[in-house]
Amino acid sequence: MPRVAALYRHPIKGFTPERLDELAVQSDGRIAGDRVLAFRFADAAQPEQRDGLDYWPKSKGLALEAFPTLAALQVSYDHVARRVRVAYDDTLLVDVVLDADGREELTEIMTAFVLDSPEWKLLQREGRLPLVLVGDGERARFQDRSKGFVTLHSTASVDAVSVVLGQELDHRRFRSNVVIEGADAWDELAWTGEVRIGDVRFTAEGPIVRCLAPHANPDTGIRDARILTALTRDIGLPEPTLGRLLLLQGVTGAVGDEGGMGGVIRVGDEVTVG
Repeated sequence: MPRVAALYRHPIKGFTPERLDELAVQSDGRIAGDRVLAFRFADAAQPEQRDGLDYWPKSKGLALEAFPTLAALQVSYDHVARRVRVAYDDTLLVDVVLDADGREELTEIMTAFVLDSPEWKLLQREGRLPLVLVGDGERARFQDRSKGFVTLHSTASVDAVSVVLGQELDHRRFRSNVVIEGADAWDELAWTGEVRIGDVRFTAEGPIVRCLAPHANPDTGIRDARILTALTRDIGLPEPTLGRLLLLQGVTGAVGDEGGMGGVIRVGDEVTVG
């Protein structure tokens, strides 16, 4: 029987996740404290609309896909106190409450960090500065997809890529909320119907097609693994796919949707498919 091996959330969209023992799934199908903040370029501080929902393309803000050095930042978030802590190489960069002064300080520190990184020229393109910190620290708004999903992959799938590359891959690279063990490699790509994690019921949606973000080492911020090529050329998948999207049962993503029955998922919870 597959079980939850690890749980992650990403307080700041596009940054490396923090590992937790449990995650609260809200009635809207999103994880409490997950992607509740984002740094947007100056010319993209307002959301686009897709399917009648707010949509924030990651290409229009700080994200690992284009700024791999961000991967080396360690972010933690107290979503009750609304307090953000960011460290680099075990050195504290900023520890603030999300009031007006804290938001300004966080933005200044992150801007300075990126301007001092190898990707500094990307931030100096027209329309990108000043960065704008968006999000209230409470609503999970900044998923890559307008509906928002809980994301999942198996340890066996990552192990299969590790074998091909000849290097051990950290699960944080793949930015999933849920990592499971006890399933064969790529099993999650074939899931259909209901997926229950503990007492929380989801519906299996599409597989996750990967971008360049997993190439970045979450300890060094350096792109050191050719994961996309490994998935397609070496393993033979038609697209660079790893992991599964899950939608909380009762959630459609439509405007006015009353939501589903959320709950708490924990490390060690059984995962039942079908």
